[in-house]
Amino acid sequence: MPDLAIQLDAVTKRFGDHQALRGITFSAPAGSVLGVLGPNGAGKTTTINILSTLTQPSGGTATVAGFDVVKQAKRVRAAIGLTGQYAAVDELLTGRENLVLFARLRGMSRRQARERADEMLATFSLSDAGDKRVTTYSGGMRRRVDIACGLVVPPAVVFLDEPTTGLDPRSRREVWDLVGSLSEQGITTLLTTQYLEEADALSDGIVVIDRGQVIADGTPEELKNKVGGTFCQVTPTNLADVPRIATALAGFDGLETDEDGGTVSVPAPDGVATLTDVLRRVNDIGVELNDVSLRKPSLDQVFFTLTGVPVQDAGA
Repeated sequence: MPDLAIQLDAVTKRFGDHQALRGITFSAPAGSVLGVLGPNGAGKTTTINILSTLTQPSGGTATVAGFDVVKQAKRVRAAIGLTGQYAAVDELLTGRENLVLFARLRGMSRRQARERADEMLATFSLSDAGDKRVTTYSGGMRRRVDIACGLVVPPAVVFLDEPTTGLDPRSRREVWDLVGSLSEQGITTLLTTQYLEEADALSDGIVVIDRGQVIADGTPEELKNKVGGTFCQVTPTNLADVPRIATALAGFDGLETDEDGGTVSVPAPDGVATLTDVLRRVNDIGVELNDVSLRKPSLDQVFFTLTGVPVQDAGA
């Protein structure tokens, strides 16, 4: 396995007169989780289709697990797992039967397929439900068995396209834990999601694509720092004290007041030193505080700043 499990260099894709990708370049180290974000129509799905050999690029080069997606497509397909937005398992079969079926399709003998199915059921905490039909599974269980089927032959790279769409919070958390376990196994994960807190929690690195181009990349913290550094947020016990606090902190550049939310925020380039100064000024005017904290911009704010698209329209 090369150091870079996924690598794209100036990849373009044209569909007739439409230029879907305009020179996409990014990479993912082996064993990492890479989140790919972007609004609807940004080019995320086209990028994944190229990396999984479902379509060929019009220009540029791309490799997965060290294999060229055009010249060595069969080697790429043998090295990857792919899970779409919706479960692809047969709901009339049991979880075990689905796993055996996928293992047999990947060339395992009957004995090997049964042994691998038992192993995957244990790994994904599905042993007790292995002989029940998938139609009886919860949303989180269905997603787990779906991902397990994609991993029945251990891949070097797995593509997860919105793996938690439509799941309840508990089921989403189960999938989050699963993604974390893939990294522990040395499997590289490329994740697309419409939940930005999910990308923030799971991703080692993030690539933001818009209009067929990479407009930002880095760790979640690096992207937050690009958009705006740490700020100090003050919340008084009495909402009516917000104007008084704003007046006391008027000397700070970039002060923001949210009277409806009951907060006053100022940039905190000096971190704790800024926090101390803020507390001193508020204490001088005798205002009681409910909360004061140092915060960074959320990934939602980063996304909106970079793309101009509201978070709810992030899409796939």
